[in-house]
Amino acid sequence: MVAYRSVLITGASSGLGRALALQCAAPGVELHLSGRDATRLEAAATECRTRGAAVQARVLDVRDAAAMEAWIAAAGRLDLVVANAGISAGTGDGRPESAAQARVVFAANLDGVLNTAMPALAAMRMQAPGADGVRGRIGVVASIAAFVPVPGAPAYCASKAAVDVWTVATAAVARPEGVLMTSICPGYVRTAMTARNRFPMPGLMDADRAARIILRGLAAGRRRIVFPWWMGFAARLAGLLPPRLSGALLSIPPGKDGLPDGH
Repeated sequence: MVAYRSVLITGASSGLGRALALQCAAPGVELHLSGRDATRLEAAATECRTRGAAVQARVLDVRDAAAMEAWIAAAGRLDLVVANAGISAGTGDGRPESAAQARVVFAANLDGVLNTAMPALAAMRMQAPGADGVRGRIGVVASIAAFVPVPGAPAYCASKAAVDVWTVATAAVARPEGVLMTSICPGYVRTAMTARNRFPMPGLMDADRAARIILRGLAAGRRRIVFPWWMGFAARLAGLLPPRLSGALLSIPPGKDGLPDGH
């Protein structure tokens, strides 16, 4: 496993981001963590400090491009950046998704990722390479939902598809410059985001296990991490079906109600 000395994670106050922070926390490691909830973020930071890490925690909104760029620039050398912050929302009432909800989801899941990954990529290009020739690693949390157009979560699926394709495409040109980029496509992870789902969640796993899978894939320099593999395979197949057939098949489970959940 790669030993990171400096790690930056967005959406680190709970769920997968918190699990990743705790997995990385160790003596000699500096963690730069952000989230929107000050109380939960400080609780996560405190737990990381008990594991020996030095932690700098900031309450930030990833949609604020200027604030994100300044935060990343001030962090100094970064070995790993994980653009994890995002939100989920659906159309559980069976009606079309509202324009307001779609824009909120895209702003967090797409703009928020670009506001994290692009400044990180620019900064890492200027860093000296390590003995392995790597200047830094960037992980972008997408989703298996990126592979399939679920009628109950159109903006969520589309936003995750956009960041997945952007990350994999950009990885091809970043790698020769010494920056390894990875699209992270998990299935259902036990977090506050999935707690409100009103349908079966096959392959549901704890956030700690998901974090270990992700860190192994990042260390290996993979361009895309998909887990569970069988769920990713099934989603790919469903995405290849004719739209009328896939729409009917994917409309069977009830959607997610309410305001967007964050991770």
